[in-house]
Amino acid sequence: MGNHPDPFLENRMSRHDQWMKAGDISHASKIIPIRESIDTRQWVLPTDQVLTILKGDDPIGLTDCICRSHYQRCDHPLNVCLLLNSIAVKEIKKETAGQITFDEAEKVLKNAHERGLVHLTFYMPGPDYILGPEIYALCSCCDCCCHDLQILKQYQRPDLVARSDFIASDEIDTCIHCGQCVERCVFDARWMSQGEMIYDSTKCYGCGLCATTCPTETIAMQPVETLRYE
Repeated sequence: MGNHPDPFLENRMSRHDQWMKAGDISHASKIIPIRESIDTRQWVLPTDQVLTILKGDDPIGLTDCICRSHYQRCDHPLNVCLLLNSIAVKEIKKETAGQITFDEAEKVLKNAHERGLVHLTFYMPGPDYILGPEIYALCSCCDCCCHDLQILKQYQRPDLVARSDFIASDEIDTCIHCGQCVERCVFDARWMSQGEMIYDSTKCYGCGLCATTCPTETIAMQPVETLRYE
């Protein structure tokens, strides 16, 4: 990927910057933790989590991820981009997206999770820039292709991507330092050093991929307000 100019990324970043400067959106996208990473017996899911988002009145559209289609850098599934709200209605009508049920959308998300993809909701100003920002898509993203994850990491723009409402919390005494969570973390919050897993919570965006792969259940997702970034 390198540090060469990338018109695809820079066009996206310029558009988001214009909207943010005008106050039309506060961020371009937001991380949504995977359902399986949250202990629903202990915590009530916030109203903006994945399943609640999908249970709206509007239809759900399914189309190919434009980023993965553009870059073609990995073998992750293409047909994972869930369109919502007015964009879903528009694209389904144009037949550029297929209409799917809630249960079908849940299967798409589950398969994406098994592949180690991050759930991101994407925002844009509302229709005619009057009604305010709306979620227009919920996509399952890889850091080698996703425009927002690439901008976050290559251009050092954490302001574009909002963290989820959850953060990973480790019980380090039960960690066996197997490194499975390191392989799943796309935000470089985990790494191995001299045979030990090191975790920097300030880099965690709360996607939950680490929690669902930990063989000893050392990692738990907790509401971000219950923990302090050290």
